[in-house]
Amino acid sequence: MNLSQAAAAFSPFEPLAHSLLPHVFDDAGDGSHDVTHLLRVWHNACRLQAEEGGELRILLAAVLLHDCVRVEKNSPLRSQASTLSAQRAGEILQALDWTQEDIARVAHAVQAHSYSAGFAAQTLEAKIVQDADRLDAIGAIGVARCFYVAGRMGSGLREAFDPAAAHRELDDRRYALDHFPLKLFRLAEGFQTASGARMAQEREAWMRDFVEQLLGEL
Repeated sequence: MNLSQAAAAFSPFEPLAHSLLPHVFDDAGDGSHDVTHLLRVWHNACRLQAEEGGELRILLAAVLLHDCVRVEKNSPLRSQASTLSAQRAGEILQALDWTQEDIARVAHAVQAHSYSAGFAAQTLEAKIVQDADRLDAIGAIGVARCFYVAGRMGSGLREAFDPAAAHRELDDRRYALDHFPLKLFRLAEGFQTASGARMAQEREAWMRDFVEQLLGEL
C-alpha cells in the first residue's frame, strides 16, 4: 500500500491523512501497529462518532498519530509511549499550522488512549479514540494481534503444565495465553462510551469462547 492508497482509505479527510501518514508510515516491521491497524481504529472511531458525536477532524488526527512514537511492548519505556506520542503529535500539528486549542485536543486524546499509561480521558474525542483503539485489541482481531505480538517478542504459546494458571502466577511476557486474563479480559470494563461498551461486550464474549475452546484442546 503506497501513501496515496493509504490516504484515500481515510475518507473524507484524504488531504489531512496524506499530510500525517508520512510520520507513521514506517511500521518498523510491526504488523500489529501498521497502517491497517490505523484504518481499523479509524473505522471504529467513525462508528462510535456516529452515535456519540465528536469532531471527526480531531478524531482522525488523534487516530493517525496515537502511536507516532513507537515503543515495543516489552520496553521499560512502554508506559511513557502515549506521552511521547502526544508530544510528537503536537510538534507535527504545529508545523501544519493547527491552532493551539486543536493541538491540545489531539494531544490529550493521544496521551489518554493508552491502557498502561493510565491517563483519564477528559474529552469526548479522547474517550472515542481510547474505545476505538481498545476495540482493536479484543475480539477476533485482538486474538490475532495477541499471538502475533507474542511471536514478535519471542513468547511461548502457553505454560506447559498449567496453561490456565490455576496454581501459578500469570506471566504474559513468557506466555501469550496469560495475556487474556491479565489484560484483554479486563478491557471491556473500562470503555468510555455506551456504544463502545456494547461493542466491547460482544467482542469479549467471542474472545472468551475462543480461549475456552483453546484450553479444552490443550
